[in-house]
Amino acid sequence: MSEQASFTLRRRNPDVLTCIANLSNDEVFTPPEFANRMLDTLAEGWAANNGGANLWADSKVTFLDPCTKSGVFLREITRRLTDGLATQIPDLKKRVNHILTKQVFGIGITQITSLLARRSVYCSRHADGKHSIAKALGNDAGNVWFRRLQHTWDGDKCRFCGAGRSVFDRAEGLETHAYAFIHTNNIKARLAEFFGKNMQFDVIIGNPPYQLASDGGTRDIPIYNKFVEQAKHLQPRYLSMIIPSRWMASGLGLSDFRKAMLADKHIRKLIDYERMDLVFPGVDFEGGICYFLWERDHPGKCEVTTVTGEESTGPLVRDLNEYDILVRDSRGLNILKQVRAAGEPSIIDILSADKEFGWTSNFDGFRPNKKQDDVALYYFRGGKRLCGGIARAEIAKSPQLIDTWKVMIPKAYGERGARPAMVLGPSFIAESPSVCTQTYLFFYVGSKRAAESLQSYLNTRFFRFLVSLRKITQDAARGTYTWVPQQTWDRIWTDEALYKKYGLSIEEIAHIQACIRPKSGANDQAQA
Repeated sequence: MSEQASFTLRRRNPDVLTCIANLSNDEVFTPPEFANRMLDTLAEGWAANNGGANLWADSKVTFLDPCTKSGVFLREITRRLTDGLATQIPDLKKRVNHILTKQVFGIGITQITSLLARRSVYCSRHADGKHSIAKALGNDAGNVWFRRLQHTWDGDKCRFCGAGRSVFDRAEGLETHAYAFIHTNNIKARLAEFFGKNMQFDVIIGNPPYQLASDGGTRDIPIYNKFVEQAKHLQPRYLSMIIPSRWMASGLGLSDFRKAMLADKHIRKLIDYERMDLVFPGVDFEGGICYFLWERDHPGKCEVTTVTGEESTGPLVRDLNEYDILVRDSRGLNILKQVRAAGEPSIIDILSADKEFGWTSNFDGFRPNKKQDDVALYYFRGGKRLCGGIARAEIAKSPQLIDTWKVMIPKAYGERGARPAMVLGPSFIAESPSVCTQTYLFFYVGSKRAAESLQSYLNTRFFRFLVSLRKITQDAARGTYTWVPQQTWDRIWTDEALYKKYGLSIEEIAHIQACIRPKSGANDQAQA
């Protein structure tokens, strides 16, 4: 078989990298089609800022995937360079050797993925083996580096990634998931260790791991942000990564990362998919996924494209730093501005805090059967909303809110990017006196009539649309309601009345109705 045939053989259908199973919801393989979509975006950006030059015809550009799994980025980059450099380096063997020794580099995230990546790139898990298409690499790993590292424990957590010691302090031979790219204080020295010389990469591209278990596995902590931050420290000319979209509005420990991303004028393109399964079929991850193109030498505003199901909006040129979060719905921005222009107080002024009465969702220090003098306590068990009782003397936190009428709403409600969306779970009116566990947030007013008015407002599409602009995952924390204005609680509110009050156009009303499903106004009583 000729060298030409052996190298081009991988272009046959089906592509094996479309068939492999994901490692987990946290470490997902990038489909080849999507990797090529990102490479197209990269090439377009390169051409726009380099006089129309073809990125794949440049024999000096260097590429790094710092979190390679299947090796799909490295493989597709190599394929494109092999075509693009055909005129400059006519001999196929020399061309391939040049690309694989001088231009394409990767760092495996685990031992097995490093082997898989080498197989994808070199057609052999041994980079210097007899079956490898690269004939000038002097070691088994080639330029796809991996070494098992240990976490650096600072008490119960890793100093670099925050991984829980009880979960990842593992015996020899087991994967530690101490990813080499982020477990260092000096990334330039680490890369010199990897590749034997000081490296300045022109392009860094990849799909990093998303999260790790911490605190004995009770919480998952984001980790993709650390790959983005580390890559920026290397100051490549271009950076592109796939990351969960939840950074835009929420995420454990992501406040500083979100501020930095929104303020970063080097993010020139952002493509946001509201449903993760549009990119990774079969992967269930609330909040969607996105990829971005970061350009070191060309700061400016960002072109934002939003993909909702089969519909794509954009690219729209936007300033990402307009608010404290990124509003994913570009077409909803004008509606938000009109509502905020009224200068009305936010509804969070009458909204409870998380665990307002101090009890988590699994609190069981109450009576399932309410006695006459008990305060009603609302909780959730076995898929049902229930009402028990607790003595007033046992309520130590927020006693001033016991004797209020409340409109309660579940704190969590997930739809995995469905459109049109319900946004919020079913609300119900709890009469005075009443309390609840962490399962619920509640709005509090002074009378039954006011509570009925408030609940009618919650049920409108208008209310839930404003919530949706800040709600990116199933968790609807208190801050999610920041942009919802208060109303007067003396009437039953309808969408028609609210559209008229805020002067919304026919197009804006149609947009809200396309985004949000109608909801019944009936009070869904708790089961006694």
